[in-house]
Amino acid sequence: MTERRRFLAALALLALPLSARAQQRAALSPVPGVPPAPTLVLPDMDDKLVDLARYRGKVVLVNFWATWCPPCRKEFPSLGRVRKLFKPADFEVLAVNVGEDPETAFSFAGATDFPILFDRDSPAMARWRVNGLPSTYVVDRQGRLALRAVGGREFDDPAIVEQIKELLNRGRTR
Repeated sequence: MTERRRFLAALALLALPLSARAQQRAALSPVPGVPPAPTLVLPDMDDKLVDLARYRGKVVLVNFWATWCPPCRKEFPSLGRVRKLFKPADFEVLAVNVGEDPETAFSFAGATDFPILFDRDSPAMARWRVNGLPSTYVVDRQGRLALRAVGGREFDDPAIVEQIKELLNRGRTR
């Protein structure tokens, strides 16, 4: 087993107990200090680079996931549902697949209304300090980390939708 596969397997084991606790509390946790979001420039399904910086002015939900992760698979459909609740000019979802190829991700996800990005060798995971899968961050309109969660969530849960609405309203230009 390669070092990378051992690391990814350990992350999967970490995700299981965390996801059970996470389901008990639907809301996302505030990120202390609201630091700038780390760099995120990754290829999409068409191998075109997508840069988080180009979404400045929008609230962006960044979800790190893998098809072999049971809580990731369970929460994945809710990413599409929450994406549809908000205007594309205001909100986006970026699903960052960890360590897999586009064919594997597409066979699970199919066509989505949001970009799926690929962190094949996990450099983005390291920059974002992802400690378990799934991990989710919400980046505010100014490009700062506002909210986060480790473990599975239903992103169209009313508590999470309200948190996103608050971020959208807080950063609205007049």
